[in-house]
Amino acid sequence: MTSRCVGSTVSLGFFDDIIIPPESLQQPAKFDEAEQVWMWEYETDEGAHDLYMDQGEEIRFRVVDEVFIDTSPTGPSAEKEGLSTAPTAPPAGAEDSAQQKEAPYTLIGSVSEPGLGLLSWWNS
Repeated sequence: MTSRCVGSTVSLGFFDDIIIPPESLQQPAKFDEAEQVWMWEYETDEGAHDLYMDQGEEIRFRVVDEVFIDTSPTGPSAEKEGLSTAPTAPPAGAEDSAQQKEAPYTLIGSVSEPGLGLLSWWNS
């Protein structure tokens, strides 16, 4: 599991495209900029305790949605079908966009119910 401002990402080892958005975390939750992790501000009779969602910890979550994006290749555009047959250099930033392609299949998770979240939160 990794954290970022837009939520937490979870990896199952064989599948990495699982996102837990901030609104689906245990509430109240906040992002710790210094540590770069989300934390649950857990309230008890003795006061609030910050429970951090540290990277690499085991987590129990529920799948609430799935997103499929058709990433099938498209045919050449009319502009590319022109008379020029000489090879051209890729446009600036083409390598960056290739690295930032959207995942074709993403799961959206939630830990906003009792018993969900880091396993270490519930073991004691």
